[in-house]
Amino acid sequence: QKKIVLPDCDEFWNIAPPNAESMKTDTLSAAKANVEKKGFLDIDLDPTLDLFAAIEKLKKEKNAVLLAHYYQEPDIQDVADYIGDSLGLAQQAEKTRADMIVFAGVHFMAETAKILNPAKKVVIPDLKAGCSLSDSCPPHLFKKFKEQHPDHVVVSYINCSAGIKALSDVIVTSSNAKVIVESFPRDQKIIFAPDKNLGAYINKVTGRNMLLWNGACMVHEIFSLEKITRLKVRHPNAKLIAHPECEEPVLKIADYIGSTTGLLKYTQTDSAREYIVATETGILHQMMKTSPEKTFIPAPPNNSCACNDCPHMKLNTLEKLYLCMEYETPEITMEEELRLAALKPIERMLEISKKAGL
Repeated sequence: QKKIVLPDCDEFWNIAPPNAESMKTDTLSAAKANVEKKGFLDIDLDPTLDLFAAIEKLKKEKNAVLLAHYYQEPDIQDVADYIGDSLGLAQQAEKTRADMIVFAGVHFMAETAKILNPAKKVVIPDLKAGCSLSDSCPPHLFKKFKEQHPDHVVVSYINCSAGIKALSDVIVTSSNAKVIVESFPRDQKIIFAPDKNLGAYINKVTGRNMLLWNGACMVHEIFSLEKITRLKVRHPNAKLIAHPECEEPVLKIADYIGSTTGLLKYTQTDSAREYIVATETGILHQMMKTSPEKTFIPAPPNNSCACNDCPHMKLNTLEKLYLCMEYETPEITMEEELRLAALKPIERMLEISKKAGL
């Protein structure tokens, strides 16, 4: 017969419980170790935490500025210090006096902020928030393409990696592409990368014949011309407004073509009451806030979804945003040689834009 031996009562009750602080440290260490794999800090938060208040508190404590793109989810836009498109965000990143830049956007945008601010810490909610357009132009392949056309200057859309920026002569956004392309002599041969749709649109409005890299944005390429046409029939008074990253058939029937900021401003000053919006749906939040009396209809894609969301932009959440601010991870880092090479064309863009009043 087996004998069961119980511990002495005093010995039993003196067993030390797990150290809460030690467990928290272990959880954080494990989460940080997995950031490269997961893209974000996978840590459970107290469900009662007021994230809006907590984020505002962290901004003050860390002297942090929160920059958010128009395509972010509404909650992130509402807590941001500045909301804008790629040009506006780059301009804000250049002039900020904050110690830490929190970038609620996609990876290339946070990279741009780091290129402009090497001494500042730049963090992003999710490292996996990439960009299909940027991915369509790998630096090693583009370098070979550039070498085949040595008499061309390289104009690159800001939606590209630091590696592509380093191979470029000047960077552009959809807000300033026309002005910057027109700053070159008409006989100057130009490579435009990586967006073929924006490049084709700039060719059309400037009368140039730039050589286009064959890249595109997955969000702007899947708008259905057929569904938009049917939507216009159902809403005869609605104006179609489109981003120039859209394909040519959509741009051809658009009432207005412009950058994300351009689209927003147009809806504020135009007299129409209804708009079909052919760009990522995140901008609708600002459109509805600034013109609540108007109706905004997302242009339908050629799939079964009701609207066009960028899956990369939407990887960022309020929870991930709080965690990256609290623990200052994931952080954007970059080799100095690459940063300096990528800085020159960005500075050239900002200089031309400033002179043009953009």
